[in-house]
Amino acid sequence: MCLKYLVYKRALCGEVSLPFGFPQNRNAIFPRSHRTVNVCACAYFNSTMAASFGVCRLPMSGSGKFIKLCHGAVPQTQRRLATSTSALPSRTEKQASTAAKGSASFQAIQEERREQAERSVLISCPAKINENKFLDELTKHGTIDKHFFYNSYGTYAVVEFSSRESIASLKESTNIPAVQHEAAVPFKSRLLALKQTGSGSHPVPNFQDQSPPSINDLIKLLSEQDSIDEQLQCLTKALELSEENISLRFLVCSLLRDIAGAYFPECIIRPFGSTVNSFGKLGCDLDMFLDLDGIYASNQKTQGSGLSMEYQVKRGASERVVTQSILSVIGECVDKFGPGCVGVQKILQARCPLVRFAHQPSGFPCDLTANNRVAMKSSELLFLYGTLDPRVRQLVFSVRCWARVHAITSSIPGAWITNFSLTVMVLFFLQQRSPAILPTLDQLMELAGPSDKCVIEGNDCTIVSDVSKITMQNNTDTLLKLLQEFFEFYGNFPFKKSSINIRKGKEEIKPETSPLYIQNPFEITLNISKNVNATQLERFVVLCRESAWLLQQGEVLNRSSNQTADSVPAWGFAALLLPSVTSGAGVKSRRKKKLEPASSRIKNLLDSLKIKGGDTAAKKGSANLRR
Repeated sequence: MCLKYLVYKRALCGEVSLPFGFPQNRNAIFPRSHRTVNVCACAYFNSTMAASFGVCRLPMSGSGKFIKLCHGAVPQTQRRLATSTSALPSRTEKQASTAAKGSASFQAIQEERREQAERSVLISCPAKINENKFLDELTKHGTIDKHFFYNSYGTYAVVEFSSRESIASLKESTNIPAVQHEAAVPFKSRLLALKQTGSGSHPVPNFQDQSPPSINDLIKLLSEQDSIDEQLQCLTKALELSEENISLRFLVCSLLRDIAGAYFPECIIRPFGSTVNSFGKLGCDLDMFLDLDGIYASNQKTQGSGLSMEYQVKRGASERVVTQSILSVIGECVDKFGPGCVGVQKILQARCPLVRFAHQPSGFPCDLTANNRVAMKSSELLFLYGTLDPRVRQLVFSVRCWARVHAITSSIPGAWITNFSLTVMVLFFLQQRSPAILPTLDQLMELAGPSDKCVIEGNDCTIVSDVSKITMQNNTDTLLKLLQEFFEFYGNFPFKKSSINIRKGKEEIKPETSPLYIQNPFEITLNISKNVNATQLERFVVLCRESAWLLQQGEVLNRSSNQTADSVPAWGFAALLLPSVTSGAGVKSRRKKKLEPASSRIKNLLDSLKIKGGDTAAKKGSANLRR
């Protein structure tokens, strides 16, 4: 019996195939009288293994079926398995996840996250939720792989089940709320609300922080570090998207896909930009696009009989018109039927039509476009560069933080430099090092294999996906040196005549008269910084020169000895985030100053006269004012 059990167990896990003549039905192996005992043993075995391996999940394709048998027979044992697995320390999980993602391709990581999101639900919870009771209730429907709580217009929980069947079971036991004086839209999404009756004392769950630290807290944190290199590393950890935040972003895409799927069942809503390119900061927007390419690809089928079947479809005057129509309808559905989606705007006449809205349960500002595959390829390129050397991300995070503090960049569209443009400028600088820290885009294209070939709307967007093919040069520059020389590089860059081109990795003559010309990596006829005017470029150059000069001063470079337990003077990179940097460079702030009352202005004038000319000049000034 034990031998048969072990063989059958390994077969379920996909490790072996059942031998010829071996019973294919588990009932023939486990008689009814022994089945409960064996299932209990299996549950114990699985829970023990889960505790041993932590949250490092092994690729056992058949384990889901086996766990379902355990769940059906002994729910209490299964509940303990689920709760103990999801409650294990997260450090091992994060290390294993980071190591795995470092070697996986961009597409593989996105598909894994998307699949996890489809097995997840978002639940609005009472403010004082009993976590143990909450998990006990949910594990009635299946095994929970992981969960976390956060605050955004209330308390929310993200729960990832091990199978989609668990979500179907949960939705079957969920009710449409009864509302008074209003009517509920009966759209059954995976955004749920948990109601709790009664109260009592119980431990409050740990809440994941979904917002970045304030600039004052960040300056204080950086000032406590021992070197500028440590400051830049610390800043990256403080600002980067957490695993939980990325999971929530993919879940929002999945929830939105449930709405769009009513019209296009095979569509996918994919995040792009900061969410996936490894340079995302806590609090950044969620950019998504409606991917319909899979539908078109699946239609290209031929039959040996010479006959083929086609769908009857509506036709539009152009692809842009069709895109506008699709986004208009999806936007209307999000507005009318999407729970938690507020402030929906359909901006269909933009160069890239989009639907903009806020997703209140997550707190994310969202932009939805359609078939924006070039932007997705740009995200993949940045992700690839970010994985090649840790200094890349650390320098990008630091420069972008510095730029935001001094109003070089902004979340509001305008004539200033965008985060994407600034990131490309950092990449270009790192290509200029000797030896180069990053390869050029042309070099990444040369290393690409046949499966990497990608042409989008006539643009060659091919890049290598296998990172192991890329040979990195031995550059040992410190982050301090890179930061100093970044400011010096762009403080003296010939912007009037030269353009920035990471495809070639060298300066080129500007093809147009825009103050700042940065060639789009894939759509090579476009300037991604065309919006930047001469004033904003000059602000950037002056602040670069001021920051380069400050990093040469001893009082900035070295940590001050005049510090107490409660106060550490800002030094190093933290000193570059102070408002005095802007005023020291003689750069006007974009922020409007408050106009002082007339009495205060007169008092300041009198004080200045006293300083310049003594008491006599002050008296003359007072007499003039009285007249």
